[in-house]
Amino acid sequence: MRWRVGATVVFAALVASACGDGVRAVCAPEDGRSVARVWNEVLLEAVRADTPAPTVHARNLFHTSAAMWDASVAYTGEGRAVFVELDRSTDPDAALVAMSHAAHELLSARYRNSVGGAQSLEAFDRTLAALCLDAADADGDGPAADGRLIATEILDSFIDDGSLELDGYLDLAYFPSNEPLRVAEVGVPVEAPDSWQPLQLNESITQNDQSQLVGLQSYIGPHWGSVEPFAMERAADGLPIDPGPPPRLDRAEDRATIDAELIEVIELQSGLDERLGAPIDISPGARGNSTLGTDDGTGHTVNPITGDPYEPAMVSSADYGRVVAEYWADGPRSETPPGHWNVLANEVSDALPTPLQSSDGVELTRLQWDLRLYLALNGAMHDAAIAAWGAKRSYDSARPISLIRHRAALGQSSDPDAASFHPDGLPLVDGLVELVTDETGDRHDGLSAGTIAVLGWAGHPTLHDSADDVRWIDGRTWVPYQLDTFVTPSFPGYVSGHSTFSRAGAVVLEGLTGSAFFPDGLGTFTAPAGSLRFDEGPTTDIVLQWGTYADAADEAGRSRLYGGIHIAADDHEGRRIGQRVGEDALALARSYF
Repeated sequence: MRWRVGATVVFAALVASACGDGVRAVCAPEDGRSVARVWNEVLLEAVRADTPAPTVHARNLFHTSAAMWDASVAYTGEGRAVFVELDRSTDPDAALVAMSHAAHELLSARYRNSVGGAQSLEAFDRTLAALCLDAADADGDGPAADGRLIATEILDSFIDDGSLELDGYLDLAYFPSNEPLRVAEVGVPVEAPDSWQPLQLNESITQNDQSQLVGLQSYIGPHWGSVEPFAMERAADGLPIDPGPPPRLDRAEDRATIDAELIEVIELQSGLDERLGAPIDISPGARGNSTLGTDDGTGHTVNPITGDPYEPAMVSSADYGRVVAEYWADGPRSETPPGHWNVLANEVSDALPTPLQSSDGVELTRLQWDLRLYLALNGAMHDAAIAAWGAKRSYDSARPISLIRHRAALGQSSDPDAASFHPDGLPLVDGLVELVTDETGDRHDGLSAGTIAVLGWAGHPTLHDSADDVRWIDGRTWVPYQLDTFVTPSFPGYVSGHSTFSRAGAVVLEGLTGSAFFPDGLGTFTAPAGSLRFDEGPTTDIVLQWGTYADAADEAGRSRLYGGIHIAADDHEGRRIGQRVGEDALALARSYF
């Protein structure tokens, strides 16, 4: 199975159906997709065209899913409504009409003023027309009007849900504790080393390839922890799930932990040179099956679906690290992590054996399956955004680029008798973090004596004249494995949104499919040779492999360390929060089934 990200929605030929009562009927896609799937995919295209704000897009995915669910319930009587209860006569054809108008109305309102809004609104109109429907029908009575009513009720009910939608989702009350870090320059003015520091870029291009005139980052969604959730209890203090504080420099008892986690990021990045990569086995037989919130897994003994052991998959560790970092980065033109898990879920749906069944053995149509899937999954994505961003605002934690540069600027903390000692400097580790002396200047690429040298990624090959992907660099100029027009997301690190979204998504998929494992016991994604964007490579085709949904989620979280934008605490606590969010969202969604 190959997982696709960023796939363009293409309509197959449509077959019109007739309605005896004169109500316009939906044309069914010949390719077998449900109407709910059609709207989900056109929504994902709108996400890709917009600025990458995972919080906003998770909210839109959830509200669209709930609108379609409520429209279906109104005309099928299957389940109960989430937000808008309408008691209509049973008419499956009318349900499709109501669902489509609900989705069209809600999405048109939400994306009208977005980046790429004009093209998204055109896509919504084309989708409605391709389904043989007319927006004007919602002006009258019947299912089209009911669809608009449901969307309007949801739009009105959540206009003051804490998202600041009327203010463009902008919270102007937040002020960073640190002056911006000028990425292209040496030197890091940091007043509060444990707090988030915005970046100043020479050129800023978002993960969705949107060029920004101002290269100064502004915090995306500092208020999001106070948004009204789906299954969680809304938190008055903006912290619905408190993971406890991250390791901090200002607490002596945390020093060993934060030192080890920063060194881990440096070590992972030091292994990204294709000439240095040792062969590793990335099959589910060797990786995955970790305890929640850890990376202790040693793989699965056998594929439980086939009963056979997983075949080894030996690849270069450098190729693996770079592919993992880029695949899960969700860019460019990304559907962001919430949308990424919708793409994965759709691929899982396509691979499930038919007839489709609920986890308790009830046979479902494709439409029934998709409606349940989107309600549960996107309820979880919505709550994951609220929970993760609540922790981000509450703890306002620093990113690796700030921590590494700041501490390298202070000096080294390992040897009080050596040059450049500072108790808050970087710890020295042979082969990773070293003190430049007159004797080591040549080995350290001519860096000045007293400099703290870090073995790190040299940046995209177009940015330097070295043949080395990884080399000794001045620690004050360290950069993560990302594009130089992006560098690091525009919000604090703790906890990782990727980890929270991904674990929540994995919980929902496991619960709905009734299996912890992907269909056939194996999920894959192929990165063709030479397809990387942050660097050259990979040297050969690399096939990422996962046995379980949790394995994929753990890799998504771990990828952010390879990418240099999180430490392990961000990842591990995000996974734990995601587990809780996923379980609660799934339980509540099932109560509506």
